Amino acid sequence: MKDSDFELSVRELGEQGLLKRLQSFCPAELVGDDAAVLTTQPEKSLVVTADMLVDGVHFSDRTTSPEDAGWRAAAANLSDLAAMGATPIGITVGLGVPGDLAIAWVERLYQGLTDCLAQYNTVIVGGDVVRSPVTTVAITAFGQAPPNQLIRRATAQPDQAIVVTGVHGASRAGLELLLHPDQGGGLTSSDRAALIRAHQRPIPRLDVLPLLFPTPNTRYPKPIAGMDSSDGLADAVLQICRASGVGARIDRHQIPIPAALSNWVGAEQATKWVLYGGEDFELVLCLPTDLAMKLVDQLDQSAMIGIITAQPDVWLVDSSHTYPDERLSFEQGFQHFC
Repeated sequence: MKDSDFELSVRELGEQGLLKRLQSFCPAELVGDDAAVLTTQPEKSLVVTADMLVDGVHFSDRTTSPEDAGWRAAAANLSDLAAMGATPIGITVGLGVPGDLAIAWVERLYQGLTDCLAQYNTVIVGGDVVRSPVTTVAITAFGQAPPNQLIRRATAQPDQAIVVTGVHGASRAGLELLLHPDQGGGLTSSDRAALIRAHQRPIPRLDVLPLLFPTPNTRYPKPIAGMDSSDGLADAVLQICRASGVGARIDRHQIPIPAALSNWVGAEQATKWVLYGGEDFELVLCLPTDLAMKLVDQLDQSAMIGIITAQPDVWLVDSSHTYPDERLSFEQGFQHFC
C-alpha cells in the first residue's frame, strides 16, 4: 500500500479500480468471471452458510480495527462450517461501503479476512461491491463434508452428554474492556490481552473435526448433534433442544470459564456473560458419554457440562446447591431487533 493511498477514497478510485485491488486478495485462477467454479470431492456434501456484519452493530472503530473486523467476519463463517462438520473450501464477500470511505480501510479489512482464511487453506473466490450509507460485509462460505459426518441441531438424544470445546464469556469480557478501558484494574496485562484477543480474533474450532472424524469412513451408531455458540452458550443449547424435541440439564460448575473473568467480575456476572455474552465461537456438541470423555481428554479447556433429557425444558443446575435451579430461555439472550 502506497503512502498516498491513505488519503484515497472509494469514490476517487472508482468501482473498477476498487475491484482490481480487491482481486489481489484472491487466487487469480478463480476470479474474473461472472461466478467462481469450485471443485468438491466425490462422496461429499456441499455446505453453504452466509453471515452479515454491519458497522455500528457487529463492529466499530471503538473496538475493532479493520483487520480485526475482517478476521472476525471470516471466523464467524468458518465457525458455522465447523459446527456442521464441514471443511471450508472458499468464501465470497459482498461489500457495501460509503463513497468517502478510505481505500486503506477496505484493504486492511481484506487483509484481516485473508489472514484468518490462510490458517485454514481457504481463499476468497469472488464477491460484489456496492455503494451503501453504512459499511456492510456479507460473506457466503462454502465447505464440504461426507454426508454421514454432518453435524445437525435436530439429532440430539436423551442421555447424551453435552460438550463445549472451550471457555465461554471471554469475548464478552474483551468487549467490555475495549468499551471501558478503565475497567479491569485487577487484571494482569496478559489476562487483559487474552480477553481482548478473544473478542477481536476468535478462533473457529475446525481443529475439532479431525478428532471427531479421524477418517472419511468414521461412523457412529447415532449422529452427533451440535452448533456453535456465536449467540451465547444458552442460546446454543436451547436451539439444539428445540430442534431435537428434547431438554437439558447444565451444571454451572462444569462450564469452563476463564479464571481471570470470575476474579474480575465475580461468579454471578461471569455466569451471565458465559450464558448470554455470545461471540465465543466454540462448538456445543451432544454425543454419547464415552465419546464425549475421549474428546474432552484431547481438547484443552473443553468440558462435559451437562446431559440431554427427555423433558423439554433447559435447566441450569448447581451441584453445590449454592444457587437455585434456573430455567433458561431465549428471551434472556441477545435480541437482534430490540
